[in-house]
Amino acid sequence: MKKNIFFILIIFYSFNTISQKRDKTDFLKLQFSIDNKSINYRLLKPYYETTDNVPLVIFLHGSGERGNDNEMQLIHGANFFLKETEKKEFNSYVMLPQCPKNNRWSSHKVDPWVFGHHNKTKDISHYGSLVIKLIESLIKNNNIDSDRIYISGLSMGGYGTFDLVSYRPDLFAAAAPICGGADLELLKNALDVPFWIFHGDADSVVPVEYSQNAFKLLVSKNNKHRYTEYKDVNHNSWDYVFKEEDYFKWMFSKSK
Repeated sequence: MKKNIFFILIIFYSFNTISQKRDKTDFLKLQFSIDNKSINYRLLKPYYETTDNVPLVIFLHGSGERGNDNEMQLIHGANFFLKETEKKEFNSYVMLPQCPKNNRWSSHKVDPWVFGHHNKTKDISHYGSLVIKLIESLIKNNNIDSDRIYISGLSMGGYGTFDLVSYRPDLFAAAAPICGGADLELLKNALDVPFWIFHGDADSVVPVEYSQNAFKLLVSKNNKHRYTEYKDVNHNSWDYVFKEEDYFKWMFSKSK
């Protein structure tokens, strides 16, 4: 009888261990520093421990999540990433950096969603550059598959996704900008990186034409790109992207 009770306890303990739910605290709170410059970021490690190299997903937040608390960037998407990466086919690292206030992922001198596309430099932004260096550091120091680096982001992060892939197309296997905008001349550098672009057709913050024009340029050269426009959806198109069954499936199907 005692043996049976012991056996039942072992099974119960094992079940609880396997089915333990993660939450936002599972995103490690970290800071990356290089050349006296630093950036805050959160890192979610693979759900399934493995010695094999696994993909890395980067998600860039919007303007409302800027700051130095290393918390705000988890508002949009964190729960989605926690859930999706518990599926074996999406076992991966997920990294969410945080951009300080009054700065941008893209190389605009001012917020383009407020002031338009003027005042843009051709150099990568300060924090965009730090994100690139952080990605390279993560690849070097973790079991990350350098051929399967995926980047996505919303609003300001959508702009950043276009920009970072345009500056370093060699680094990324796929990109999914959400309600952002692109420097079309710069985007010509990234024609061979598969893009899936998302936007709401009623967006009152970032005009949908910005994504439409980016897609037109991309598909004029090849047909590996996708575009989804949500009818009667305003600026919160990310809420719909996180419900897309193929969002992660599409990205994870890509490799350099």
